[in-house]
Amino acid sequence: MATGQSITTDDYKLFPSPRNRDRTIFLHQVFVPYPYMLIDLDNYHFKGKYSLFAACRSSDTKMGQLVTLELPEDALKFRQRFVPD
Repeated sequence: MATGQSITTDDYKLFPSPRNRDRTIFLHQVFVPYPYMLIDLDNYHFKGKYSLFAACRSSDTKMGQLVTLELPEDALKFRQRFVPD
C-alpha cells in the first residue's frame, strides 16, 4: 500500500495509497487500527473527494490506515458502514 514517499504531520506518519485519485489530506479523518485490511473506498460512493493512507499514529505508534474525506457527511457514512474483517 505504501509508496516511497511519506508525509509527516503532527499526528501521523502517512504513506499514500497508490490507488488514490487525490493525495490530499482532507479535513475529516478517520483512523482505523487495521493496517492490513483492504479498504475499497470506491464502494462507499462518497459525494466528495477522499484519500487513503497507511498510517502510524504519533501518540502511541499504533499502525493502521487513515481515511481522509472532504465532506463531514462522508466521514459519518464511513464510520457507520465500516466493518473490520
